[in-house]
Amino acid sequence: MVLAQLGGSISRALQQMSNATIIDEKVLNECLNEITRALLQADVQFKLVRDMQTNIKKIVNLDDLAAGHNKRKIIQQAIFNELCKMLDPGKPSFIPKKGKTSVVMFVGLQGSGKTTTCTKYAYYHQKKGWKPALVCADTFRAGAFDQLKQNATKAKIPFYGSYMESDPVKIAVEGVERFKKENCDLIIVDTSGRHKQEVALFEEMRQVSEATKPDLVLFVMDSSIGQAAFDQAQAFKQSVAVGAVIVTKMDGHAKGGGALSAVAATKSPVIFIGTGEHMDEFEVFDVKPFVSRLLGMGDWSGFMDKIHEVVPMDQQPELLQKLSEGNFTLRIMYEQFQNILKMGPIGQVFSMLPGFSAELMPKGREKESQAKIKRYMTMMDSMTNEELDSSNPKLMNESRIMRIARGSGRHLREVMEMLEEYKRLAKIWSKMKGLKIPKKGDMSALSRNMNAQHMSKVLPPQMLKQIGGMGGLQSLMKQMGSTKDMMGMFGGGDK
Repeated sequence: MVLAQLGGSISRALQQMSNATIIDEKVLNECLNEITRALLQADVQFKLVRDMQTNIKKIVNLDDLAAGHNKRKIIQQAIFNELCKMLDPGKPSFIPKKGKTSVVMFVGLQGSGKTTTCTKYAYYHQKKGWKPALVCADTFRAGAFDQLKQNATKAKIPFYGSYMESDPVKIAVEGVERFKKENCDLIIVDTSGRHKQEVALFEEMRQVSEATKPDLVLFVMDSSIGQAAFDQAQAFKQSVAVGAVIVTKMDGHAKGGGALSAVAATKSPVIFIGTGEHMDEFEVFDVKPFVSRLLGMGDWSGFMDKIHEVVPMDQQPELLQKLSEGNFTLRIMYEQFQNILKMGPIGQVFSMLPGFSAELMPKGREKESQAKIKRYMTMMDSMTNEELDSSNPKLMNESRIMRIARGSGRHLREVMEMLEEYKRLAKIWSKMKGLKIPKKGDMSALSRNMNAQHMSKVLPPQMLKQIGGMGGLQSLMKQMGSTKDMMGMFGGGDK
């Protein structure tokens, strides 16, 4: 997850405060000092951090709080609100509409990841049902068109550019006109960058902007520049009407806080953040869910959106029946692994769950987990239908295991490890046995049956402890709210 180090430090400070027997001025100051130190280490501007600390102390006047007030909750809420205020310019960005042609122009310095981000932006919208297209108006950097062409081909997105034409304005206009005729509803124009801010760059940007009349100018910025982001964002904003910002390379830099807070100070909202090199390592930046995840409070609605994206509600109604029977097969495990991989980077998904620290899934371990899931699926591809659909572990004798290992090109011990994982998950699944599945449509009955007691048996002890024990689980289930969301977790329910 983004800024895992910062999120971990803030979560620990809040946890230490929660562990204190009495919340007094000393405990509050220690908590705020720890958070201040973490923000400064993440390169957030000193003035913003100082103002935040002052505002929290004004809001949380411990002497004025009557007995019975939940001081921990009031302090946590004040910290949440102030962090949101710091990162939110309070101004929404232009949102493209499906079916109506929108032109989006990308600007930024060379090396900020602009061309890759153009494709990620197009790919994100393509998955949501838009018809995007890419135009390479970068004639300054050798290989820019080749890079965009390669990215676009991989993502199956139409593109336009030229090896012969050197006028970026002409290419931009031709590309936009062509894709308008082809009824593309999101035309993305990639412009030239430079090694530093210079007159030629800004003049070229102005000309392309005047010629294509973009609905939105997106400024792409490298998070590693920290507080220098403020001057850079302002310089670009003075040359073209920057409407929103995308901050890139947030996976490798603990100092990304400087870029985020500085951009918010220029009154242009951050709308996406790049969290890696791959096409799906691209997150919508929404201030409240972001801060919520930073504080270890999770982002339940984001998590449910991810689930609804990959598991259509009418796709697996029989899964609920199998859940109540405690009948867990290797095929069910395979299908659920597929869904996990579709949800995107595991660390990003895990950070949306309340009670999970971002540091629990470091970048290296996340890739390792994803690779392990893919290995397991390769082994299961070498199984027969009988093996996949049986819930009898005794069926998997030595000769079958050897055949699976040969067929998948894996070691015997790896197949044994996969079968152990299956047994572990089957044991958890069996604890859901007896869950009363209501007749079609009565989803509220299932929610009543799926109580905290039932869920506490299913969750691993470490996870239950991290959520805050039985009390934390009960409040989490309240937060889960609607039965529709509850059902989404298991791939069932009504649309």
